[in-house]
Amino acid sequence: MARSVYGALYQLKASDFYFSRTIFSMLLFCHTLVGAFLPLFLLSGNWVSAKNINFYNVRPPLDPTPFPNSFKCFTCDNAVDNYNCNRWAEDRWCPESTQYCLTVHLFTDHGKSTSVTKKCATGDECHFVGCHHHRESGHTECVSCCEGMICNVEIPTNHTNAVFAVLHARRTSGGSRRTVSIAVLVSVMAIALS
Repeated sequence: MARSVYGALYQLKASDFYFSRTIFSMLLFCHTLVGAFLPLFLLSGNWVSAKNINFYNVRPPLDPTPFPNSFKCFTCDNAVDNYNCNRWAEDRWCPESTQYCLTVHLFTDHGKSTSVTKKCATGDECHFVGCHHHRESGHTECVSCCEGMICNVEIPTNHTNAVFAVLHARRTSGGSRRTVSIAVLVSVMAIALS
């Protein structure tokens, strides 16, 4: 049986492998198309997947912290929207003189972002949280502050989420229990319901 298979292979002629000029041209054309469009397809796949970045899945850094209670914030200056701010934010530690992450969101009456600024901030800078409508430009500016590692993922859009959210109450002489503030609970509820 093995001889008959090998015998059949030996009986093939060169003319059996002959391609017409048309078939050869079509194969060459298809190969060229694949070579031209494959890189574009791969690049577009990376661009599309970049739109699906989950900023909530950011892990705390493993590198040593520069000082106790160090933290990081998303940082950007006048980004066109929240996505571009978070996507291109610098990954650096906040200065020791700061305690919070501040976000300033400027948007139109229709809710379209015109400017997003995020930075590390002091407590004094966080006294101006809330939303303010600018009649002359028709824009609304919402400011929020939060405490914690990369806590400023979202942007404030109304009085419900333009808040000063802290992780725990400041210690007083009366006690040292850590409690979750109402602002954090309101923020979490607002995000969960939206």
